[in-house]
Amino acid sequence: MEIRQLEAFAAVMSTGSVTAAGRLLGRSQPAITRSIQELESELGFALFARSGPRVSPTERGFLLYEEVEPVLLGMQQIRASAAVIGREGSRSLNVVATPALAAGLVPAALAADPALPAQIHLHSASPEKVVHAVLTGAAEVGVTSLPLEHRGVAVHWVGEAQCVAALAIDDPLAAADTVPLAACAERALVTMQNPYRLRQLVDRALETAGIAVPRRIDTNTSLNALALVRAGLGLAVLEPVTAYGFPVDGVAVRPIDVPIPFHFCVITPQGRPPTPAVQSLTEQLALAAARLLPGFIRRDARDGDSVVPPYGAGSDAGEDTGGAPGESSRTGARQRQRSAQPALTRQND
Repeated sequence: MEIRQLEAFAAVMSTGSVTAAGRLLGRSQPAITRSIQELESELGFALFARSGPRVSPTERGFLLYEEVEPVLLGMQQIRASAAVIGREGSRSLNVVATPALAAGLVPAALAADPALPAQIHLHSASPEKVVHAVLTGAAEVGVTSLPLEHRGVAVHWVGEAQCVAALAIDDPLAAADTVPLAACAERALVTMQNPYRLRQLVDRALETAGIAVPRRIDTNTSLNALALVRAGLGLAVLEPVTAYGFPVDGVAVRPIDVPIPFHFCVITPQGRPPTPAVQSLTEQLALAAARLLPGFIRRDARDGDSVVPPYGAGSDAGEDTGGAPGESSRTGARQRQRSAQPALTRQND
């Protein structure tokens, strides 16, 4: 199995035809066809179903593409990093984050970072894939939501901020300073699909308050949710990072009268000393969160801790750190370090 074969396969998957794949890669159509045939022969199964000049991926072709795509992306990053090393004598920085954090927080941190390398790769992925990228060394820095419990990653700090309501700007509730959670009983609720993270928090709050939602629209990203809200399709209860960090015209963001804490953290590979660029970005992410998120709380994790947020009662999620943005996140974390320890439970050996 050779890279040129995988590139030909990925190009046909992306473009939908052998001819277009040849143009994309600067190869002849017969060369693309030959590479695909060689790859299929080596694998022992068909990647495409052929009907004259047209091809369509088989089910096994789709499954293989999920494995090939990150490999080719890694090869591109290696080429880019090699060019930077040859030109600058330094390496690139690979960052992976969930879509909400990649759009709402990471750009602000990078813009304020005085130690940026010449080459930066920012990739968005699901929380599970963020952890996988850090575990495998594909990324030096990961920014993900909680819960998180993996031995192979080092948690630098945990952030906490309150979820918010997003409404169309012409909704009567947009004139209020705070939106009651009970408003979800009168409007369609735009919510997340993943049942184990933000969706779980919102559903639990609704159940505790005895609120029945008449209609739901679920989606896989907060940006999609904001677009649905702008179109007048409902009210969204969202994590605050996208809502504040990536404002959408026509959408009002308001606090909710019921505290729903959202937790996220910054991780790096366990046992690998962070470079100065990684250390700088880790701190800038916390400072950017403090500037962006009202009532942001930072908790510094101990080496070896797993991170399981206190999703029940008793969280100090509503506490206002006060002071200057950068100062509040650092000094507030030190003052709360002892009381915050229940949120960071040590793994069993």
